[in-house]
Amino acid sequence: MIRIGKPAPNFSAQAYQKGEFKEVSLQDYKGKWLVFFFYPLDFTFVCPTELRAFAAQQNDFTAMDAEILACSVDSVYSHKAWVESDLKEIQYPILSDMTKTISRDYGVLDDEKAVAHRGLFLIDPDGVVRYSTITDMGIGRGTDEVLRVLKASQSGELCPANWNPGDDHIKKA
Repeated sequence: MIRIGKPAPNFSAQAYQKGEFKEVSLQDYKGKWLVFFFYPLDFTFVCPTELRAFAAQQNDFTAMDAEILACSVDSVYSHKAWVESDLKEIQYPILSDMTKTISRDYGVLDDEKAVAHRGLFLIDPDGVVRYSTITDMGIGRGTDEVLRVLKASQSGELCPANWNPGDDHIKKA
């Protein structure tokens, strides 16, 4: 089970990215922040809106030394067909978790439906989980909120509710 402040579960699997299949592992992101998100299935309704939203803000994440990695239980061939037909703007890798091991290790697998819930994990450059959220399959995530939480996490400061970059941090007594 995922625990905040503890190492993220290791993984290694095939991914599709920019016309190629490649092996991707958690170790590939050592030294960078990782925005690792799960979505239920390719060729669905809410999922493409999320993948496009992350793609639209990929430069913002990159500017913060963060990489984006998506994951679903579909095959790399399904990812390729989906990206090449409907999601040409996607430049980040999409991991294939056909064995459902990664989804299970990250605590997002819906065993009855055999797909992942919408889980998102911010993993720091040392491989430690700093933030996680899991939502129902019908609820898309807001990438602005992910950016806000990433900035708060990177600040290393105490950030009050509704904190935004530029706001004051809480001063320790």
